[in-house]
Amino acid sequence: MGNNNTINRPTTTIVNREESDNIDKMSEVEAEETKIITAVIVGAGNRGQMYAEFSKIHPKKFKVVAVADPKKFARTYIQKRYKLTDETVFEDFNDILKLEKLADCVVIATPDALHKEPAVGFANAGYHILLEKPMAVTEEDCREIVAACKKNNTILSVGHVLRYYPPLQKLKELINSGIIGDVVNIHLHEPVGFYHFAHSYVRGNWKNEDESTFVLMAKCCHDIDLLLWWFEGQRCTKVSSFGSLFQFRKEKKPEGASSRCMDCIVEKECPYSAKKMYLDPIKEGCVGWSSVICDEPSIESVTDALRNGPYGRCVYESDNDVCDNQVVNFEFENGQTATFSMVAFTEKLCERQVKVFGTMGELTFNGSGPISRFDFNSKEIFIHKPVCSFSGFGGHGGADYHLINSFVHALAENDPSKVVTGADISLRSHLLVFRAEQARVEGRVVVPEDVLV
Repeated sequence: MGNNNTINRPTTTIVNREESDNIDKMSEVEAEETKIITAVIVGAGNRGQMYAEFSKIHPKKFKVVAVADPKKFARTYIQKRYKLTDETVFEDFNDILKLEKLADCVVIATPDALHKEPAVGFANAGYHILLEKPMAVTEEDCREIVAACKKNNTILSVGHVLRYYPPLQKLKELINSGIIGDVVNIHLHEPVGFYHFAHSYVRGNWKNEDESTFVLMAKCCHDIDLLLWWFEGQRCTKVSSFGSLFQFRKEKKPEGASSRCMDCIVEKECPYSAKKMYLDPIKEGCVGWSSVICDEPSIESVTDALRNGPYGRCVYESDNDVCDNQVVNFEFENGQTATFSMVAFTEKLCERQVKVFGTMGELTFNGSGPISRFDFNSKEIFIHKPVCSFSGFGGHGGADYHLINSFVHALAENDPSKVVTGADISLRSHLLVFRAEQARVEGRVVVPEDVLV
């Protein structure tokens, strides 16, 4: 006999709505009527090079006039690409600060632990600042940067690029509209990607807290910032967190594995093989992340880097200590809650997954796809498709472009409101990240009394 108690799900209708992104952009006509914003690049690695590229797209809006980087290859790249004279190329940014002001602004893309000194120095010298995230790796340094910017009326834009990502801006717009009622809970998940985590957080620059910072700050301050943005106006009253370094430890090392992938007899069975990640793509003509491990990637240079450098080490023999999985729980003053989770072991690479639960409906977003809205009253599913313009610039689906465009726009019009990741907002989200990590380390619920809305 069949089960007569089966519950039938209400029939739903799917409605598609394609929308252009609503990000304010300065047209070329406006640009012709506006002064060109000049910039110094401090830190000419991947992120510094990406921001500098904005001047190639909009030469009437933005111009690179100087560079500082301790690595000759990096600063020479910027010099050649932007036709800089030898007098405007520096090994040490402090040499720029000894001179008369060279530019309107500075782009600071140095390693995370080296943000405070240039940020404070250039603020005191009268430069506006685009500062890569995280702002800094200690609470004291973050506060000092903000204080210097306020003292000098510096326009500060912190690189929380996801606030500029069109689909996430549309998500914010839908939340603010009240179309799903009052928001009760948000779940945000970041799948880091198994090879990305091995590259950056086991072998790379962010593998060790003493050398850089904890992973929640290095990788996920974006995400905590998003949650504060979506719960704008609500004070976070409690935070707890759990996480660990589960996999990449010596006791997890496969039997017979070597200390380096180039000499390992089990390398072919290891998904984290450095040969697979760096050498095999080069053999197929793809540079990929090999550009990180050596200045001029070739089969020979990559092979040498894997034999002698940190990126060729076994993932179970590195000096990494940051979490490879972590969850954070938040309670807000009106009873709403949020959860954030990060895990290394995923196929997807940083394609955030978001669920927003409201009293009248729910929103779902996965990676770069559209936003799905289910309406409790009509039982209809509405599909919102924001258009991601300039998705080929930098990364983050065009968000990198929109961040620097907004910064340049703010400087050209002397309008700090064009920047949505300014000093006070960014300080609040950083403080909440520090409190979340405090909760994990101390194994307790933390009341973030100093994190104000």
